[in-house]
Amino acid sequence: MIDWDDAFDNSSYVPGSDGLAAAWGAAAAAWRDSRGGTLDISYGPGARNRLDLFRPEGVAKGLVVFVHGGYWQRLDKSFWSHFAAGPLSRGWALAVPSYTLAPEARLGRMAEEIRASIEEAARHVAGPVRLAGHSAGGHLVARMACADGPLPDRLDRVISISGIHDLRPLLGTRMNEVLHLDAAEAEAESPALLPRRAGLSVTCWVGANERPELVRQTRLLSEAWDVPNVFDPGHDHFSVVAELGRPGSALLTELLKD
Repeated sequence: MIDWDDAFDNSSYVPGSDGLAAAWGAAAAAWRDSRGGTLDISYGPGARNRLDLFRPEGVAKGLVVFVHGGYWQRLDKSFWSHFAAGPLSRGWALAVPSYTLAPEARLGRMAEEIRASIEEAARHVAGPVRLAGHSAGGHLVARMACADGPLPDRLDRVISISGIHDLRPLLGTRMNEVLHLDAAEAEAESPALLPRRAGLSVTCWVGANERPELVRQTRLLSEAWDVPNVFDPGHDHFSVVAELGRPGSALLTELLKD
């Protein structure tokens, strides 16, 4: 029998992870204080339907939208502003949306909110649109890469970082007491069970030192969609996403390549 709660328990296996949210929040606040940004752009009627936008000097080459994780229950846009250092160093703008969390929202609603946030951000920045999402955010950006539903024509690349692509195992977790997934919704919202949008570049990215289930989830979507996967050496579930904000990282290079 698989202990699915343990399989998805990233924090217990990364020493010091209990302090990461506070560190991210402080780094993000410091970035906003020093570099500014256009904050709290509305993209919908909900209290959390807001995004922050950070622009490079001059005309942006394009737009990156980063969708945060937190198992669809925690965190918001204010923890990630400092990740702008990566895209801005390459001349790209970064948008970071918040979205309504569980139990207030089901996953289908979250996906629709992310869709709306991308469309709004794209109205502010010309050029190609690239998506990166981490963990639960990886699920949501992969959901954007599915064949159903409209998205801006300029969307051309998606990277799911440590994403959860088959939701069915979550039915057997304590987490589902908050998510309220049923079998039908788990299937309908699982990217690995849906066709990929034609012509869209997708990469599945995961830390090589992550929990086996996250590695499996990455391989699963890669095989289902016949797209590349990368097992980033030396990285755990939390350090791997920080590479998005590091100029010159392999993750950033993959996201922004021509």
